[in-house]
Amino acid sequence: MYICKLSDYSALIALKPLANLPHLMKKIFTLLAFVFFAFGCDKKSKVEQAVEEIPVSVQVERFDKAFFEAKPQDLPKLKAEYPLFFPKGNDDKVWTDKMQNPQWRELYQEVQKKFGNFEKETEGIDALFKHIKYYFPATKVPKVVTVIAEMDYQNKVIYADSVMIVSLELYLGKDHRFYQFPDYLKQNFEPEQILPDIASAFSVGKIAPPQENTLLSYMVYAGKELYLKDMLLPDYTDAQKIGYKPEQIKWCEENQADMWRFFIDNTLLYDTDQKLLPRFINPAPFSKFYLEIDNESPGQVGAWLGWQIVRAYMRNNEVSLEQMLQTDSKTLFEQSKYKPKKP
Repeated sequence: MYICKLSDYSALIALKPLANLPHLMKKIFTLLAFVFFAFGCDKKSKVEQAVEEIPVSVQVERFDKAFFEAKPQDLPKLKAEYPLFFPKGNDDKVWTDKMQNPQWRELYQEVQKKFGNFEKETEGIDALFKHIKYYFPATKVPKVVTVIAEMDYQNKVIYADSVMIVSLELYLGKDHRFYQFPDYLKQNFEPEQILPDIASAFSVGKIAPPQENTLLSYMVYAGKELYLKDMLLPDYTDAQKIGYKPEQIKWCEENQADMWRFFIDNTLLYDTDQKLLPRFINPAPFSKFYLEIDNESPGQVGAWLGWQIVRAYMRNNEVSLEQMLQTDSKTLFEQSKYKPKKP
C-alpha cells in the first residue's frame, strides 16, 4: 500500500501494486494533459471555430503570369482583360518591350520559382479574410491580383474596396541577389510578410488618421494597427506583425520601462515636432534616442510602445474592437492605465 496526493485518483492508485505505479502515473498525466489541452482548445474555439465557419473564397488572378507569358500579339486581349494595369497615354511598344526585356523576364522567373504555386498563400489570405469578416462583417472580400512591379517597398500591397494588388517581387526572401536595400527593409521581404502587409493595407480604411500632430497620437495610431493584427493574425508572432527580428522584440521587452521613462522625462508624448516620427515611428535601422543604446535599438520603438498602450487599454476596458479603433488617442492613453515595469 502507498499514498498518492493526486486527490481524485488516490483511491484508484491505492488499489494497484507498487510495481504498476510508473505505468499508472504515465496514464494519469496523459489524461490530465489531454484535459488541459481540451480546455485550452475550447477557450480558443469560441472565436476560432466561429471564424472557420465563415464562408470565404478569395479569387486570385495572376496578372504577373498573364503578362509575362503573353506574346506581343496578345497585348490587345490582355489590355481588354486588365485595363487597370494599362493606363492611357502609353504606346503599346512600352508593354511589348517589357514583355521581352531580359531583366524583367529574369525577375519573372525568380518570382515563378518562389510563387509558381500560390495555393499556400491563397489559403492564408482566405484565413485572414475570415477573421476580417468575423470582426467587420460588412467587409467585401476583394479580388486579389498578383503583379511584378517596380520594387516600391512602400506599396507592397495596395488595397481598394474591390481589388487588392500584391507585388510579388518584394517577397523573394531577404537574401535575394536582386535586392539593393538596407537590411532593415530587406528583413521583411519574406513570403511570410504577405499577410501582415495585407492586414496593414486593410487597416488604413478602418483607423482614422491621427487628429492631432502629437507623438502620442502617432504612437496610438500605430498601436491600433498592430493590435488589429493581433486579432486578424492570431498565429503570427509579435516579430512578424511589426516586422522585427525576434531579438528586436526581446530588446523592446527588456528596455520597455527605460524607453517609457525617456519619453516621459523628455515630455515627448504631447510634442508636435514632426522630426519625432522618423526617430521613433517610421521604419528605420534604429531609433534615435541620441544615446549609446541607439545602435542596439530597432526602429519604430514608438510604434511598439503604442502597441503596448493599446493592449493595456483593451485589457482594462470592456470595449469592442471597433469601439477601440474609434477612440481618440488621449482618451485611450488615459484609460489604458499603461505603466510598464522593469522586467
